[in-house]
Amino acid sequence: MSLPRIALSWMALACLLCGVASAPAADSTALEQRELSLAVGGQGLFYYLPLTIAVRRGYFKEAGLEVEVVDFPGGAKSLQALVGGSADLAAGSFEHVVNMRARRQALVAFTLLARYPAIVLALEPTFAAHYRSPADLRGHRVGITAPGSSTHMFLNNVLNKAGVALSEVPVIGVGTGASAVAAMRRGGIDALVHLDPVIHQLEASGDAKVVIDTRTAAGATAVYGGAYHAACLYAKEDFIARHPNTVYALVAAQVRALTWLAAASVDDIADAVPEAYWGGDRAAYIAALAANRAMWSPDGKLDLAGAQKVLDTLAAFEPAVKAAAVDVRPLIDNRFVERASAP
Repeated sequence: MSLPRIALSWMALACLLCGVASAPAADSTALEQRELSLAVGGQGLFYYLPLTIAVRRGYFKEAGLEVEVVDFPGGAKSLQALVGGSADLAAGSFEHVVNMRARRQALVAFTLLARYPAIVLALEPTFAAHYRSPADLRGHRVGITAPGSSTHMFLNNVLNKAGVALSEVPVIGVGTGASAVAAMRRGGIDALVHLDPVIHQLEASGDAKVVIDTRTAAGATAVYGGAYHAACLYAKEDFIARHPNTVYALVAAQVRALTWLAAASVDDIADAVPEAYWGGDRAAYIAALAANRAMWSPDGKLDLAGAQKVLDTLAAFEPAVKAAAVDVRPLIDNRFVERASAP
């Protein structure tokens, strides 16, 4: 073997050991747009950790992009920013893509971040002592991140399956971080539908008892009956059509982050995020990371089965979705992920 070949082999091996994908490089000179505004609803949640990793490890910058992440108190707000034109792209629930297609808004998901919703229903301990089933939520105040968010849709699905009218359960938007923890601890709500690290923090302090949990494949299957697309990157269909090189550069950077996450230790992940994400307790944050690792997509690819499950679930309690007869095939675009994952 010649010397150049040996050098190349060692470089490939080092890249593999580091767990970083060698995605085909984006040509920064061909980017249609370098500066992007990306809306997200609760960036500090594990649901969106792949996005944070792409930002913090500089993958977007290395792809020639300047990505401004605008954080909102819930996914519904980030959706509004995208639809209203103040954001170019969004990180949010695939449910939003389906819901908006039913309302004749052409949004398309192009990278899967989380393959399980990782959403939890947790109860205030006194209420938990008397709780037997979701039917017991009638008349009780339930905290969600924000009205119209993925946590709200999770709650609506649970209530619908239990035969509870959605109007029978008052919902309260509590935000995505410390405000959600405070709402549970001060007694402002009886139950909380939320994600980690918020749920883990409340469990660890004894301020909440989990009764429905989709942080694992088994838990998600128990609630949804199979694969269920959760967090994704999405944009308006015409934006993708007009900015293919820009979208590819963004996706290639995001795939690098997903690949890094799959190989990194929980300590490395904790070091990569802002210390504010730890909630003042690094050990608890690491423990929560370990419990949630399975939720992130290993490669960013979307599939028809996971997308169809979201559509079927929403159609059961969203009249607009049921009436629209949505086809999920135009809602997912794997071209960019497949190119970024090519050898």
